[in-house]
Amino acid sequence: MTEVELVATAFATGAAAGLTDSARGVVHELYAGLREAVRRRLVAGGGNSGGYGVRVLDAYETDPDVWRTRLLQVLTGSGVETDEEILAAARAVRGRLPCV
Repeated sequence: MTEVELVATAFATGAAAGLTDSARGVVHELYAGLREAVRRRLVAGGGNSGGYGVRVLDAYETDPDVWRTRLLQVLTGSGVETDEEILAAARAVRGRLPCV
């Protein structure tokens, strides 16, 4: 799994996690941190990753099945694969989920 796939998978599993109420709160906080770190990265990147990337990130929240491929495209080449804050956040989200 590449680093970009790690981040995309953390988004998918964090958004859809079926957890107990207490675990859901922790995952929600970790997921929100990941999302905000990716948003900052996309805004800082400008160009195709900038406004378009943020719109894709927002749209992903409303319909992950439709926007998954575009999110992966936006993440690829955006620098998330070398951003330690984002990678740590993605690992934290995945580490809190059962069977991932």
